[in-house]
Amino acid sequence: MRLSRRSTLSIAVFIGVAALIVTGWWYEAAQRSGQESLSNTITVRVTNGADRGPGTLREALFVVATAPGPARISLHVPKISLTTALPPIVNSHGVRIVAHPGASEIDARGLNGGPVLDVAAPNVSLEGLAIRNCRGAAILVRAVHFSLQSSTLRNCDVGVDVAGNAHDLLLEGNRFIADRIGVRFSASSPDTTVSANRFSGETQAGLWAVRGQTDLRSEAIDVRDNRFDRDHSGIVAGNINILIEQNQITGSQAAAVDLVGGGAVVRDNRVNGGSGMGILAEGAHAAVIEHNELNGLAEYGIMVRGSSATLVRANRLYDCAYGMAFVLGDARDPSTAVDNVIIEPRYDGIDVMGDAPILRRNHVLQPHALALRVEDFDGPDGRKVVSAPFLDHNSFGPPAATGTARAHGRS
Repeated sequence: MRLSRRSTLSIAVFIGVAALIVTGWWYEAAQRSGQESLSNTITVRVTNGADRGPGTLREALFVVATAPGPARISLHVPKISLTTALPPIVNSHGVRIVAHPGASEIDARGLNGGPVLDVAAPNVSLEGLAIRNCRGAAILVRAVHFSLQSSTLRNCDVGVDVAGNAHDLLLEGNRFIADRIGVRFSASSPDTTVSANRFSGETQAGLWAVRGQTDLRSEAIDVRDNRFDRDHSGIVAGNINILIEQNQITGSQAAAVDLVGGGAVVRDNRVNGGSGMGILAEGAHAAVIEHNELNGLAEYGIMVRGSSATLVRANRLYDCAYGMAFVLGDARDPSTAVDNVIIEPRYDGIDVMGDAPILRRNHVLQPHALALRVEDFDGPDGRKVVSAPFLDHNSFGPPAATGTARAHGRS
């Protein structure tokens, strides 16, 4: 049976309307689905500064621990006082803790020890926090993909304590004040950056990255553009790959940078003043110390002691008590100093004691004592270690004399 033109037109209109309805339903469903995915982050507000109870940080950590997706904790109280340890952060989907501007100082004086915040899950970020008075660590990081930004850690044993399994970290724009150690690494931490932080008054070190045994297999920890003021030591690094670059270190009581073992590159830093040394490489192997500027130090600008194959290149030193020293190094694998400039040291320019470094194209200008002093070392057991530096095209200008007994090569 044939359909009439009117019937055919009616069917076409019906199909078109149905298509529009289905399309609209699909679009609304898609929109609802998108809104659900965008709003999948659970947000918990902290409005109670007590140790426990509704609205506290403790309750917020328990809530986000079981969240099926990423979570955000927003701090909205001026002060949080802790008397018992908080639960660790364990949501593997990611947790972001953000302090409301001008709010939420975490006071940990009531804790007997242990970390204030224990980061035990990946993808955790902390922003704008203030944590103080910690007998243990303010933050323990034992997971990957962690960031700390715009926070202040004060009067803690350790500001940020990084466990051996943690990597891919960003510590940026924070302040570490009067802690024992600001940031501590116990092992290499690849893809990690410590940048644009300020350390002041740390009683042992601003940054401590030391391992008992050498571990140089992973990428270097990148420590750059930080400021260290009046710490006991600015940076202590040993047996861990680390790049120390473009930092400003002022007024250290011991060494501004203290290197032990292998794995360190110290480049383009500015060291100003202090009652100790500038850069000390002690028992170091294949360290690189180059293009640094050091002035106003009460002891040596750079000392290489008991070390091997260390390169000291193109550094500029002025107004230090002494310029550089090479002491009891490995004559079979000597260290090298090349293209350094030492201006007006208050005593000697370069001291060599019981060592045989390669000294090439260095310039010592207007020393108040000797431009180059070479002395043998008499050990406590009566053993003498002879000094025999190799000299090549150095400039040891007047007016000071040069004591170069047993030096080889051309001055």
